Amino acid sequence: MEVIDILIKERDFPLKLEGLAAAQSRLLAGHPALPVLSAKHSSMEAGIGGEDRVAEIFKKSIFPFDIHIYHDLSLSTDVQIDIFGLTPWYGIVLEVKNISGILEFKENPPQLVSTKEDGHKYGYENPAAQLQRNCEYVTEWLWGRNIQLPIYRAVILAYPKQIVTTAPTHTKLLFPNLVPSYIKSIPQQGEKLDPDTFQRLSHEIVSSHQPFIPAPISESYKIPFEDFQPGTRCYMCGRLGMVKHPRTWLCPTCKDVDHLAHQRNLLEWFLIHKRTITNRECRDFLHVDIHTANRILKSMNFPSKGTYRDRVYIMDFSMESLMAILKDKSHKNSFHN
Repeated sequence: MEVIDILIKERDFPLKLEGLAAAQSRLLAGHPALPVLSAKHSSMEAGIGGEDRVAEIFKKSIFPFDIHIYHDLSLSTDVQIDIFGLTPWYGIVLEVKNISGILEFKENPPQLVSTKEDGHKYGYENPAAQLQRNCEYVTEWLWGRNIQLPIYRAVILAYPKQIVTTAPTHTKLLFPNLVPSYIKSIPQQGEKLDPDTFQRLSHEIVSSHQPFIPAPISESYKIPFEDFQPGTRCYMCGRLGMVKHPRTWLCPTCKDVDHLAHQRNLLEWFLIHKRTITNRECRDFLHVDIHTANRILKSMNFPSKGTYRDRVYIMDFSMESLMAILKDKSHKNSFHN
């Protein structure tokens, strides 16, 4: 049987996770927001781990028909789909959950209740309701392109250790290793997309994807700017306080040298504080003088507006060079690992 490459779109880099980590590292111990940020960070890490587990299952799977898989798909700024599968006969929307405890799917009102080992109960939005909304959106998106396909859906529990006492009534519940066989079992009925239409639609799905850009942490969690410690971070030891030298930075703690430290730290600014930065803000944040801040900001090729005195630089998260900095975990140790 021919092995077909089915993974068309991988998961985007988790900018919000990066922002949560950076924010926690710049708050003083005991800050009231730390437990909230830490809990959200752990929850997001667990969710991403679950999605990666399902992605690995797909990479190892063989299908006897055409199927394209898209991870972390956003066809609009307010709709995020964990996994979408497209075949010539149907589409399938998958919602991945990695929540510990004993799980109870309730329908009135829609809620997922998790009972932890210590007996505490935690409530979440019922993923079945979220799936329904996402399926309706995908259906409308396809209709807008004169394509009608049945859309199937399922909730994926990332690990078999997750125990369910009450399953959703009208939504399929699966563990990752069962996903390929479930997809293969879906009947191939109705009008089939011809190969050209299938490929064209697949290309349009990818080109219509809009990467999710999270709101800055200070805005989302109402944390004042002044609560975050400024300074240029060393990505080797994690300490703030790198000193600018000609063409590079030096960490006085571990003596590491890093000529890209300003780039990574400016990304922290945009993820924590706001989408814009001025020369004054750059000076205060990186602890450099006015001329160094000017050279740094110009070297980053940020879009800008305003005159020399009131110029504002704007973060463009679509800039490939900056995204490469975030994704490059091999150059330095990640400070939150």
